[in-house]
Amino acid sequence: MDKNVLIVEDQFIEANDLKIMLEKSGYKVCGIARSVDKALSLVESEKPSLVLVDIFLKGNLTGIDLAQKLKQAGIAFIFISANSNTEILEAAKATQPYGFLVKPFRERDLLVMLDIAQYRHENSIEASLRKEAKLQNVLKQTADSQIDLRDKMVAVCKSLQEHIPFDYIVAGEWEEEPAPDTVSLLRVGFDEYQFIGAEELKTITKQDIRQLAKLHKIKETLLDPAIYNNVDLAKYRAANNAVKLYSDTFRLESLLDMPVRLTNGSVLLFSFYSRRPGTYDAELLLPAKRISQSLASVLDSIYNISQNESLLQGTKPTNAITPAASKEFEGIVGNSHHLLTVFDHIAQVAPVDTSVLILGESGTGKERIVDVIHQLSPRKNKPLIKINCAALPSSLIESELFGHEKGAFTGAQSQRIGKFEMAHKGTIFLDEIGELPLELQAKLLRVLQEKEIERVGGNQPVKTDVRIIAATNRNLETEVGEGRFRLDLYYRLNVFPLEIPALRQRKEDIPALVQHFIGIYSKKANKKIDGVTDEVLQQMMAYTWPGNIRELENIIERGVLLAKDNLIKEVSLPRINHSEIAPEINSYSSPASIKNIQDNERDHIIAVLKFCNGRIWGETGAAALLNLPPTTLNSRMKKLGIKREFL
Repeated sequence: MDKNVLIVEDQFIEANDLKIMLEKSGYKVCGIARSVDKALSLVESEKPSLVLVDIFLKGNLTGIDLAQKLKQAGIAFIFISANSNTEILEAAKATQPYGFLVKPFRERDLLVMLDIAQYRHENSIEASLRKEAKLQNVLKQTADSQIDLRDKMVAVCKSLQEHIPFDYIVAGEWEEEPAPDTVSLLRVGFDEYQFIGAEELKTITKQDIRQLAKLHKIKETLLDPAIYNNVDLAKYRAANNAVKLYSDTFRLESLLDMPVRLTNGSVLLFSFYSRRPGTYDAELLLPAKRISQSLASVLDSIYNISQNESLLQGTKPTNAITPAASKEFEGIVGNSHHLLTVFDHIAQVAPVDTSVLILGESGTGKERIVDVIHQLSPRKNKPLIKINCAALPSSLIESELFGHEKGAFTGAQSQRIGKFEMAHKGTIFLDEIGELPLELQAKLLRVLQEKEIERVGGNQPVKTDVRIIAATNRNLETEVGEGRFRLDLYYRLNVFPLEIPALRQRKEDIPALVQHFIGIYSKKANKKIDGVTDEVLQQMMAYTWPGNIRELENIIERGVLLAKDNLIKEVSLPRINHSEIAPEINSYSSPASIKNIQDNERDHIIAVLKFCNGRIWGETGAAALLNLPPTTLNSRMKKLGIKREFL
């Protein structure tokens, strides 16, 4: 990133102050705009590498409107605003800015945020270049391989997963009367796909081959990639029987069509489908166009046929399923599309040193995700140091993280090495980062920027080379808005957010998880337990699992211990009104009705305490049900303001 900056600010004094600070620090200010229209004009003429955007501007358009256009153009931007409430932060977050400055700010705040923007930009460029180079290499190897044409097309489709995520893909030639010889793959695991040809599709859909051929007929050829979500997809389904067939059959919610025009005049249409609504947005259009151009030359080489020859003519069919999922993900059970998305993100971020922020409710398995990221990284042979920020008294956290010198405080009888030094050349995992006191947040930010620490009582910096992975079950945007978490640290950690789905969002994984835990605990108990009854499984599928996988594991462990024969015939599930504790979030939910993670946690603890008649300790106490030490539960109750009279 060069130092060419555009300022978008409608207050003259503030804009001028920004310009002075930037130029003093070696940045070039290519212009000052006081409206969105003027800003867009300067973006076109000056080509800035970074834009500082005030949210509230003169005119009908706001800085957020401008940010959406900057995002589509691939230009980095930082918000500046006097208003940092939760609603503003949510709207700003949706545009994926490189940072957020709250007025009034000091010169140092500005320079720190610019450093963070540089860091995020470099990581973004590195990731993009790495992915593009990897794709080119894979495509070339596929074109040069000795496998048949259809298997080459399968390999090409699989290689696109990292760039355009899909649960189902259809790739084939589109003419006035095409044969139903398209290649389609249904994703069934992390790196596992089921090939679905015309015969397979006929069996699944109970459609005649000729009917399928008519379904693939289109009247006009796309020139550029196109995205269909929500209303657009509904209209497309009504007009295109093939789209309706695929989306109904495999429960697909969003679509990206990417045409690839070959030199012989043929057009291959790659249709990417996802089960998640809104998977594809305008940001993907430009990368999709570049990918289609890269694919064109490779597919020319793969097909190497005359203009009038059918692209897949003469290829032998295959029903093979691709190799099983990567062993690095062993221990993480499930194949739901929510979990597969997490696997995709892990595969992208693990090989680089980008900071990762893992978000998710308690009990979703965040620590296991950390283990996988570390094992897939170049640092896998170096230490992985874990620390729970919520489990340490605030007076000891600094010493625990950074170490201390002899005599630094009462009781410091010798020098102590902190967790950051222990993790040198490796990875450090900061669990419950939202619990870190504000004064420690400032010191952690300095460590991330300077890559050095100072021991408590020391006066010499110690260089460290560590990768940071942080996790929290708190809503950090809310914490920032309420002044409990530093905005600059949030943006430094939030380079690659990784959201872990709650168990209620991936219920299709429950049967596999049940068998997984039965295998573990029946072996420990020296019992032969084969599974659960259908009635028990139905109960589990109907339950909303506010305690997530941790709660399921505890239920299975208890069920194994109490089982009288080879089946678990009864489980004790709390009778809690989970509609209030963990509301299902869907496209029709009102934002006002959605609780944040902290409120959900508070409600859940209260509900479990009521279920246990206020008992915390013992086998039938709330702490055992929540799989927490009683002292930790008492601490959480105090922090969340839960008092006895609530019970």
